[in-house]
Amino acid sequence: MLSRTRISIWFFIGLSLLVNGGLILAAGVYEVANPPQHPVILFNLHASIWWGGLLFLLGIFYSYHFAPARAGDKQPSRPPAPRGDTHAEC
Repeated sequence: MLSRTRISIWFFIGLSLLVNGGLILAAGVYEVANPPQHPVILFNLHASIWWGGLLFLLGIFYSYHFAPARAGDKQPSRPPAPRGDTHAEC
């Protein structure tokens, strides 16, 4: 019998951030290696590298933190079992 496990939406958001951040970061590195003939005014700030790197790191964090394999690690906490001697003796 197959057991159904719920996968958090944050895991998929993490994957999306990871892929998009990687693509933006790669495009930024490519632009630094091969500068355009007519660069934009703030080209020297390399925004695509900064934002791509930030998205990539956030994607790694979310993908790791909300991974389905880690969902089994989180056991629900149970209250302690009642002891037999709960009554105070006089």
